[in-house]
Formats: sequence, structure tokens, C-alpha cells
Amino acid sequence: MTATATPEGANDRFAVAAALREIALLLEVKGGNPYRARAYARGAAAVEALAGDLGTLVAEERLTEVPGLGSALAAQIAELHRTGRSPMLERLRADLPPGILDLIRVPNLSVERIAALHRALGVRSVAELKAAAEAGKVRGVKGFGEKTEKKILEGIAALEARGQTLLLHEALRASEALQAWLGASPDALRVDVAGETRRRSETVDQIELAVAARDGEAVVDHFLRMPQVAAVVEREPDRCRVRLADGVHAHVEAVAPPEHVPTLVRLTGSSAHYEKLQARAEAKGLVLCDRALESRRGGGPIALPDEASLYRRLGLQYVPPELREDEGEVEAAAAGMLPEDLLEEKDVRGFVHCHTYYSDGKHSVEEMARGAEELGMEYITITDHSPTAHYAGGLNEDRLKQQWDDIARAQERVKVRLLRGTESDILADGALDYPDRILEQLDVVIASIHNRYRMGEDEMTRRLVRAMRLPVYKIWGHALGRYVRRRPPIACRVEEVLDAAAASKAAIEVNGDPHRLDMEPRWLRKARDRHLRFVVSTDAHSVRGLLNFRYGVAMARRGWIRKGEVLNTLDAEAFRQAVRPTQ
Repeated sequence: MTATATPEGANDRFAVAAALREIALLLEVKGGNPYRARAYARGAAAVEALAGDLGTLVAEERLTEVPGLGSALAAQIAELHRTGRSPMLERLRADLPPGILDLIRVPNLSVERIAALHRALGVRSVAELKAAAEAGKVRGVKGFGEKTEKKILEGIAALEARGQTLLLHEALRASEALQAWLGASPDALRVDVAGETRRRSETVDQIELAVAARDGEAVVDHFLRMPQVAAVVEREPDRCRVRLADGVHAHVEAVAPPEHVPTLVRLTGSSAHYEKLQARAEAKGLVLCDRALESRRGGGPIALPDEASLYRRLGLQYVPPELREDEGEVEAAAAGMLPEDLLEEKDVRGFVHCHTYYSDGKHSVEEMARGAEELGMEYITITDHSPTAHYAGGLNEDRLKQQWDDIARAQERVKVRLLRGTESDILADGALDYPDRILEQLDVVIASIHNRYRMGEDEMTRRLVRAMRLPVYKIWGHALGRYVRRRPPIACRVEEVLDAAAASKAAIEVNGDPHRLDMEPRWLRKARDRHLRFVVSTDAHSVRGLLNFRYGVAMARRGWIRKGEVLNTLDAEAFRQAVRPTQ
């Protein structure tokens, strides 16, 4: 993820949108006219979605032409763009306690509930909310109760376990805003996101950015003027570490262009991977230090136009960022054995595992199909929940057949190929909850566990092995049932289940829901070793959720998965033939 610098502010729409969104949140917490808060939220969405250049719209005074932006809001956006400051945001931050935004990160707690608790109990921070809930005060607030109070305490416990860690999709969104702001500095020549975000880790503790700069100190000064910077933790002339308004830490290094590549490699990490590179350099009579690769014989830094040139100097294949975890990638690169055809986003030709409002999705069959079409897909599988998932509106046989009719009608109105399927529950005994006569009429069967997650290891292993051995071809959906930072994986002997899958008719789903990202890369590599095939899925419950496929691609790459190992890189008919239940 890189950005090339342009005139100041020209690429800062993400930063401006983030400031507007914070204003909306603070207004909602403070109370008063709810439409005012919504106007700022709509403004944030409008700015973020701009197709044109924000700087041009400001310079030509055409912001009011953007739907959702009135003259007053347009004036504030222009000021934010020009100065990097928002007097309104500064006033709101002064009026409200600094810990109030941390409450937004508590699971099970909406902004409306935060506002109600702030007004009723004067709650100003997570610590104060926890104390109030433990004292039984929350249940006494109108609209709350004992059950809600318990959920809030559970959410706080989850937040405390997680700390200020971001999930991958949150880190990418935050990184894009910081990258855009930095890229708007006239002294920034190139801005790269580094660290765990670039490696596409499931969770990110700190946002890292490497900048090639004309003047590193000027770039850091520019960064510190960003409205989201709440506190400076550490500052040197050409680097800084800050705490953002949401409590997340960000680290920026702005170096001279010849130092950029070594800096980017170091900041990308992982530290164990980087140490392997340093050892490799030493063995070749070189020194890899913070900002240079040099020969022990002297002669100054070696010119490195890109990261691939650094790896070549070390006698290695280029190692993609997603693989830099010291899991054998350096040794494989030294032997020329790294896969060079890792899956890429452009390789995916169809969206798999998509829900509609027939079960727990938000949009119709046709709306989901049009969303897939707009994103350039050739096909989409409609796989709503099955009868056992009654809590998610699971479809009985009659409703499933009704959906088939809807799919047929939608197919007449869209170009994208619609494939009919199901996400069928794996029951406690390993059976699926539709009879074979129904499954045989589908194009796609995703088999997933949605209940009894706490079975013992032996019982769960038997359950899954039986499911894998079923005669229908199935895709093992969100295989280990985890929610990142919220629910651990099920207990089973994973390799035994993978053996059963490999011996049967099954593929492994790489679930792109950013809260799931299941299965983990280490298990994906075990599945590869067994020559299993994969499906990168969206697990989308809305049109917007279709973009989840990008996170699935990231996990697949971390699992060393090649394009040819992923079934939905095939065209529609080849995919349908590859996964059809009866074969």
C-alpha cells in the first residue's frame, strides 16, 4: 500500500472523513439535535466516497455539488482540508471527557447507549462504566436491564483482553487515513504502510508507516497536525510515535529516499524474519542496519531501488509481506522454492458464501447479484442458512424452493451467473440438516458448524470427520468457528479432519469475514500439504460485505496458497462442476 505525494491536502479525504466521523460520534454522545450528528456522519461517508480530488473541489468551491454536503458543512470540510484543524472537533473534545471515545470500542455498546449512560450516570470512561455495571447501576437506567448490564460487562472483558488492538479491517481503514494525510505533505515522496497491517495479520497492535521524504522533520511536523493525533508518545526529528484519538498507537519514520527500502523492510517485519535477513547479510559479508545495506569492506550504502533488489542482494527470492513470519519462508526463498503465483485479488472470478434477506442478510438476491456484478465478478453463490439455524432465519425446504424461484427471476435481470446453494449446518452427529434429495438440487453446499461449539475434542473430531466423509461434495465453512479476539477455535484434531477431507469430496473455505478469518494460515498450509483445494469466500451478509473477499485473499496468501489451488478462480461453469454436490 503506497501513496505518491501530491500538493498539500489533495489526498486527505480519508483523514477529513475520520474527523467528521469523530464529530458525529461526539455530538451523538453529547446529545441534542440528532439530525446534526447524522449530517456529519453522512458528510464523512460522502467525502470518503468521493471519486474526484478533494483539493480540486475545495479550490473550485464546488463541495456543495456533492450530495449530502450543505454550505455549512462544506465550509468546515474546506477548513479541515486547508489547515488540518477543526475548531468544532477541538471544542467537542474539550467539552467531553477524553475517555468517552474509548467507550465506542466496547462490544455490545452502541453510541445511543453511551449517550444514555453518560447523561444518566455521568459515565466518562471504560473504567467508570465497568464500576457502574459491577455496582448494578446500569440496570437502573431506562432502557437497560440486568441482561444488558451483563452483556456490557462481557464486552468490557473482551475489550480488556484485546487492549487497543485493531482487527485487520480496522487497521487497514486507519492506515489509509494516515497514509492519505502523510501523502498530502509536499515533502513526502512516497508513503508505505508497513508493520502487521502490511503483513495482513489478523490483529494489529500498532500502525506503522515508512515515508521517503525530502525533509523528514517537515513530514513529521505535518503528521502531528492531523486532527486524530491525541498525544505524542515519542518524537525525534524524523520519526514519531503517537496515540490516536481511539487509543491506537501509530509510528512514522520519514527518511531520505536512499534509506526508504531498508526502512520499509525493517518496519514491515516480522522481527524474526528481519533477524534472519540480517544473519543472511552477515554470511555474505554485508551489514543490514536500520536504514542501509552496506558491505563490510566499506564503500557506503548499496543502492536499493526496491525491496526485491534487497532480497536479491541476499541471494533470496522476493518474499511477499504476507509471508514474512519466520515460518520457513527465508529458507524456501534461498532454495528458490517460494511460490511465485500466490493468489491475488484480481484472480477471484466469483463470490462464494453470500447471504440474503431470506435468512440473516440485509439485501435481496438481485441486490447481492448486482453488487457482485459491479465489482467485476462472473458469478455469485447464494448460500443462506439452513433449518437448524432458526435464530438466523434458516430456510426450511419450502422457503428454500421459494428462493430458487427468486434466483431464477433475478437471473433474467442480471448478467452475473447466479448459483443456488446453502450453508447447511453440521449437526452433532456429523450429518447435514437438509436431506440428500435437496442437496442434490443445489449448485453449492457449504457445511458449517453453528452450535455446540464446546464439544470435547474427541466428540468434535468425530463430528467433523463424519461430515467430511459424507458422499456429497461440500465446502467446509469457517472451519474452526473462531471469532478473532472473541471466540476461540473449536477443540478438534485438525489434521485428522483434514485427512478425512482430503480423502473425501471436500474443499476448505478461507472465510473473509474480518471477524472470522478462518481457518488460520498455519492450518491452511497443512491443508495445502494434503493437496486440498480452497474457496476464498466473503461470508457476506450485505452488498458491502462482498468486499470481504479481499481479507480472504490476504489469509490465503498468508497460507502460501497459489492461484491454481483456489476453485473460485475458475470460470462459472468450471467452478459449478468442481463443487457440485453430486459427482
